[in-house]
Amino acid sequence: MATLPEAKYIWFNGKLIPWHDAKIHVLSHVVHYGTSFFEGMRCYETRRGPAIFRLGEHIERLYESCKIYRVEIPYSREQIRTAILETVRANELRSCYVRPVVYRGYGLLKVDPFGCPVEVAVAAWHWGDYLGDSALKDGVDVCISSWNRPAPNTHPTLAKVGGNYMNAQLIRMEAIVNGYKEGIALNVDGLVSEGSGENIFIAKNGELYTNTFSASILGGITRNSIIKLAQDLGLTVREQDIPREMLYIADEVFFVGSAVEITPVRSIDRIPIGSGTRGPITAQLQERFFGITTGESDDVHGWLTHV
Repeated sequence: MATLPEAKYIWFNGKLIPWHDAKIHVLSHVVHYGTSFFEGMRCYETRRGPAIFRLGEHIERLYESCKIYRVEIPYSREQIRTAILETVRANELRSCYVRPVVYRGYGLLKVDPFGCPVEVAVAAWHWGDYLGDSALKDGVDVCISSWNRPAPNTHPTLAKVGGNYMNAQLIRMEAIVNGYKEGIALNVDGLVSEGSGENIFIAKNGELYTNTFSASILGGITRNSIIKLAQDLGLTVREQDIPREMLYIADEVFFVGSAVEITPVRSIDRIPIGSGTRGPITAQLQERFFGITTGESDDVHGWLTHV
């Protein structure tokens, strides 16, 4: 069974400790009620050394997720920023995935979480291509999931909270056992929402389409980056409702996210998308995105924080 690539240290409640010493009590609130709030961001190896992509925006979203659930993080934004940079440096990682997590720890074990302490950890480890070694170039085969994303006013999808990923697990597991790499969920209205951990873009007739926050999606930071890069390239980007059938007749479909980066979708429900290969708009956006993250191109938007 595959295991997480280990690093040396984890930042745990204010200090770096050995990887295997970062433990919580089995009766911690998070274990029983899913009360964790986290971010996932990539650190890229650039010509100037390791650099984290859109660090400030990830930290801000972490605080916003916690605010929705009335959680007070016991550290300032600057302290969290320093902890993230310190964790990457201490582990001597040139490129990695970074996971800060805030959670309700060991205290009172009941639905009311207010009696439980708020704890914070930051981990970093090496992580390659999220959906497979050839996914970025060759694309992936996906399906429409039988599981919907949460309806509005049930589970807030703009919060990146651990409990929401029970739904994501159902989507992903269903896809895998049926021979697909990933699933796409619809929302309560039967319109396209997102993948288990990715936002979605469609290219049709030279224009890009993506759905709005009202489609029960996470407000993706990579999603926002792709909108800006597409506009830099002179592409029209339309944020609107997307019916399921629009996926099938699209010229291109691709996933975006910190883990998945920009991954083309070559088929949905065994229906080839466009030519069934990575399309030209997807390739153009990949080139622009990875040009910035590798340092080959100018970071005109100021997205990189060098470690």
